[in-house]
Amino acid sequence: MKSLNGIQFAEMVQMGSHHLYQNADYVDALNVFPVPDGDTGTNMNLSMSSGAKETEANAQEHIGKTAESLSKGLLMGARGNSGVILSQLFRGFGKYIVNEPELNAAKFAGALQHGVETAYKAVMKPVEGTILTVAKDAAAKAMELSKTEDDLIVLFESVVEEAKASLERTPDLLPVLKEVGVVDSGGQGLVYVYEGFLASLKGEQLPEKHSHASMNELVSAEHHKNVAGFMDTADIEFGYCTEFMVKFEDGKKEFNEAAFRSDLSEYGDSLLVIADDEIAKIHIHSEEPGKVLTYGQDYGSLISMKIENMRQQHTELQDKEAKRNAAQTEAKHPYAVVTVAMGEGIGEILRSIGASYVIEGGQTMNPSTEDIVKAIQSIEAERVLILPNNKNIVMAAEQAAEILDIEAAVVPTKDVPQGMAALLAFNPEASVEENRQAMSGASEHVKSGSVTHAVRDTSIDGVEIKKDDFMGISQGKIVVADSNLEQVAKELVKNLLDDDSEIVTILYGEDATEDEAEKLADFIGELNDEVEVEIHNGKQPLYPYILSVE
Repeated sequence: MKSLNGIQFAEMVQMGSHHLYQNADYVDALNVFPVPDGDTGTNMNLSMSSGAKETEANAQEHIGKTAESLSKGLLMGARGNSGVILSQLFRGFGKYIVNEPELNAAKFAGALQHGVETAYKAVMKPVEGTILTVAKDAAAKAMELSKTEDDLIVLFESVVEEAKASLERTPDLLPVLKEVGVVDSGGQGLVYVYEGFLASLKGEQLPEKHSHASMNELVSAEHHKNVAGFMDTADIEFGYCTEFMVKFEDGKKEFNEAAFRSDLSEYGDSLLVIADDEIAKIHIHSEEPGKVLTYGQDYGSLISMKIENMRQQHTELQDKEAKRNAAQTEAKHPYAVVTVAMGEGIGEILRSIGASYVIEGGQTMNPSTEDIVKAIQSIEAERVLILPNNKNIVMAAEQAAEILDIEAAVVPTKDVPQGMAALLAFNPEASVEENRQAMSGASEHVKSGSVTHAVRDTSIDGVEIKKDDFMGISQGKIVVADSNLEQVAKELVKNLLDDDSEIVTILYGEDATEDEAEKLADFIGELNDEVEVEIHNGKQPLYPYILSVE
């Protein structure tokens, strides 16, 4: 194959997107840290799906025009760091060939290389051992081979082979990957995209893995049926949407799908079970998710677990719609501050101290570039500041600021405490740049801590962690792990406090109570009776405590 046109490239994009979609759950399961933020596959899948949809709708024989559509779709759908980097890879790819009606091997290699250069420039501090490295190594291989090889299929076979080899080397470049025993999740996602590209070039079909796509479609249908807008929250009989996968193991109970399905049906409704010889994926609505997971362990190890409170989701959806309707009726604002938060209580706090609009999202569901743009456009502000409150949303926020046709800037807050500090420094009389600098400076003077659950056994930074332990995370580093929530919270507080500490804010979440938060406040008083302690119900999932120390 000596040349590639836009229609053929569009087919490659569809195949690459589909292959990533099929394996998104596996990419999610490649958690580097044992915290419930395994969303790389989800983010990359949603990003690539957006690009594929735009490409399919605007495919042309002229490959430069088709690549431009891919770039546009990826840009608007980009979620999370890996999703944004993926969008930048194909943004550079598209710019390189914008005037090309078709590509030969040399031009294709050059486009891959230009995509890598664009992506590296977009990341302030590129880290090797990630998706960037996999893309760089694969492009370098293409550039080298294109000097002597003019067959596109042969060229891309080498690209995929090198991408896989580079992925296997990521633990040697990023110590935390080796420590936990996984390859880079973003790099794995890119390999799936490239494998899909190659299969399309060769006219082959890729096998579906673990029927992820079918399960996702079934789950979507079940949720539409069971948590529809016309239903009252009180009518939801089984309140916890529970999803997980069981990786079968020797020595465990032999899997029989009919018996497995029958046994699980006793725990709830909306049961879906899809299995092959190695793994089963389960979706069920239950009042006792713990018992469901315990049953699953009889057959092997649990991976990619997710439990969601559907009653809360239902209420939040209703509230979100009401807030959206209210926002649409407001007059145009001269200035707006848009921020991201998980938890109804945290959203209320942020609004009370100056946020114009709070986008629901955070650790387990990063808003896309398009989500951020739409939120800002709904306010109809003349100027805007964006506070992502999560390091994995910063790049999507920066892309949104570039797209907007109003003056916009990002205050790169990495967590809710930083976002709160930044909001308090906002001055409606100052310029966007003056506010960006002042709010960024304020966010850097707060120390942040959180307590969350571990989802696997591992060892990080010398801390031994067991599955289901509570972990205390101080300034992004795990400092303590134990099965006792109170003990972990106390050790975290001791790590955060110093002689200069004046105010501690405790945001307790769904998995903690006000009484427990007050006990923690009393402990802080025992450590330093001059420190002022504030307690708020953040209502956040996943994190029993989020702490701010100023």
